[in-house]
Amino acid sequence: MRAPLILLVFFQVLATILFPVSVSSLDEAYPSPYQDDEASCFKKTETLQPIRREIYGNGRIIDITHKFTPKTLSGHPDGLVDFLKLSSDMRNGSLYNFSVMKLPLHSGTHVDAPGHMVADYFDAGFDVDTLDLDVLNGPALLVDVPRDSNITAKVMKSLNIPKGVRRVLFRTLNTDRGLMWKEEFDSSYVGFMKDGAQWLVDNTDIKLVGIDYLSVAADDDLVPAHLVFFEGRGLKSALGSGDVVLCKITFDSDKEPILKLGSKVLIMFLKVAAKMKTKDKTMRISREDLGFIWMEYLVRDK
Repeated sequence: MRAPLILLVFFQVLATILFPVSVSSLDEAYPSPYQDDEASCFKKTETLQPIRREIYGNGRIIDITHKFTPKTLSGHPDGLVDFLKLSSDMRNGSLYNFSVMKLPLHSGTHVDAPGHMVADYFDAGFDVDTLDLDVLNGPALLVDVPRDSNITAKVMKSLNIPKGVRRVLFRTLNTDRGLMWKEEFDSSYVGFMKDGAQWLVDNTDIKLVGIDYLSVAADDDLVPAHLVFFEGRGLKSALGSGDVVLCKITFDSDKEPILKLGSKVLIMFLKVAAKMKTKDKTMRISREDLGFIWMEYLVRDK
């Protein structure tokens, strides 16, 4: 039987090309916190300004997650609205700053777990923390999809994705239309049709699929395409290297030239208890979409 896939959603992706990346020195990227100089942890200016770390090892880190704001696109009908509240504020006399976040899971940049579309998997506890980290992290290929079609079997065949490629991020018309920046859900987005998903499962080695909208499956084949990716799971075994992970990610156009062959995708998720005890009962908490707290490309400078 076929094991399922891992899915994601992203903004803008170019077909991968070799592109050298110049980065600043490690000393410049990681100034000593103990030195009283201009490049220390906080620059000595009239306004404190934290330094964002964009260097790791010999490569540059590029954050491609969609920033959460009250207007961020969400699968929830009410959107995100006031999802983050500073409940304790030092400016108002509190001893510390303390924030409370209330967030619909199917929002912005995220990853689908099998429980998203399969009730048995949800009840059995196949949440995002059962996904294989070897699938979630590693080299990824970015491809442009023809702009006049959903991702069908014909489209998949035309892309000529080489055998051995395990992680592919698909850039579609969704990016050109800027759909991830719109506040309202648009059902005309581009996604996988059932036959396209089946072709991918039957003819490629892909284990991680990324796409540039809230759903990896086209609206016309929403459930059937998801089920193709998720079908075949053995409930007695945890997700392994044979599974496909479905994710939703985002790219800014000004970062496209930096992406190149050999880029690595790094995906992390938030650990949340699957069950919550209340006064009267134990209630299962949904974690089917919770993931992608941040996602980055590590571009090696070689």
